[in-house]
Amino acid sequence: MRLARWFAAFALAALACAARADAVDTLRAFVRDVQSGSADFTQTVTSPDGARTKTSSGSFEFARPNRFRFAYTKPFEQVIVADGQKVWIYDRDLNQVSSRRLSQALGATPAALLAGGELERDFELRALPDRDGLAWVEATPRAEGGTLQSVRVGFRGKELAAIEIRDAFGQTSLLRFGKMTTNQPPVASHFQFTIPPGADVIEQ
Repeated sequence: MRLARWFAAFALAALACAARADAVDTLRAFVRDVQSGSADFTQTVTSPDGARTKTSSGSFEFARPNRFRFAYTKPFEQVIVADGQKVWIYDRDLNQVSSRRLSQALGATPAALLAGGELERDFELRALPDRDGLAWVEATPRAEGGTLQSVRVGFRGKELAAIEIRDAFGQTSLLRFGKMTTNQPPVASHFQFTIPPGADVIEQ
């Protein structure tokens, strides 16, 4: 009887480990096979002490290599566009644009997981226990000294469902995706940025 219980416990543990390993494989497959995607998102930013939160929402698109677009609509309008060469950030209320070379801005960031970069080169991957009905993978930057502590990616089956970002200052940002579509022909103009008339431009 004890031997039977031991085998049952071992089998359950093995299945759990296999499921977690599959989550890492799911992320690898997503980066390898999904060339473009779009979704709605809700982002919740939590302060290091957990006492304060900020919520925003909008839409997200990406197309490999190295193109993505975050369009925030609430609580205020902001657009972040990577055109393959530069990353542009536009604050509509301030009518201000900042830009930075993509090679400086991307690196080991959450955008690198989705839109470009070398997954295994830039990140160390580790499967995590399932949480909130999702299979989670933690991606820790291999480079030291950055502002990013870790990125946790959650999948519902094979579908990207959430990204949790933890920075070096203890702040957490959770993005939850909905209405995800993948490998549809991307709209090229969505990854191009034109400086609005009269906008202040800051080159970084």
